Amino acid sequence: MIILKLSYNSTGLGMKNKNFDQRNTKKINQMYKDKNFQLKSKEWIEAGYDYEYSYHFKWLGRPIIQYPQDIVAIQEIIWNVKPDLIIETGVAHGGSLILSASILELIGHGEVLGIDIDIREHNKKEIENHKLFKRINLIEGSSINKKIIDKVSKFVKNKKKIMVFLDSNHTYSHVKKELIIYSNFVTKGSYLIVFDTIIADISKTFFKNRIWNSKNNPKIAVNEFLASTGRFKIDKKIENKLGITASPHGYLKCVSNN
Repeated sequence: MIILKLSYNSTGLGMKNKNFDQRNTKKINQMYKDKNFQLKSKEWIEAGYDYEYSYHFKWLGRPIIQYPQDIVAIQEIIWNVKPDLIIETGVAHGGSLILSASILELIGHGEVLGIDIDIREHNKKEIENHKLFKRINLIEGSSINKKIIDKVSKFVKNKKKIMVFLDSNHTYSHVKKELIIYSNFVTKGSYLIVFDTIIADISKTFFKNRIWNSKNNPKIAVNEFLASTGRFKIDKKIENKLGITASPHGYLKCVSNN
């Protein structure tokens, strides 16, 4: 028989929740201030683009097209806020909708509203046949089209806690319009998450077949948006601990009502 003796104090496993969280906060702050760590993280992200790294993962059977670190951060946020509604612009294969729906299912309440200008028929079929579709609603059309916005406005009525994920067209002009429109739906204490702000920090050679690049991207829109409002702040506690994320400066917490 082999007996292993573990030193719980050295790993934090034997700590009470408060002490464990305090220890983690200290380590996270140290990690964020480590310039070498930040440089290596950026190098890793750029290297991953050659292999379309974010496309490698599925959530409960559907491609999610997100970094694992962001997936974990999203579930933490949803679990903590427990929103009545999550609005997501950009549907693709539906993995992100399924992620949100799965956490809401565990919580026991809440709906997801997915909006996309073009929901491909094969993806729509897979989403509609998923066990968690009971918590999902789909709207096809541009997220910034007035008719679509009117539909969303009707949908949010009587919802007390609302969260928004922006992950559709990643151009500066489109995201800026989305921020102005959809920020109005987000409630105090909840989040407005803007994905793929990392585009601003990546060499434009990675986006040869896209209209967005290091000079035309969501982060520019986010920075302008934050300069124009006091309702939202970057949640550094989330960003600092991720190390690798597709959404630097994109985790925006709503700190006041309209």
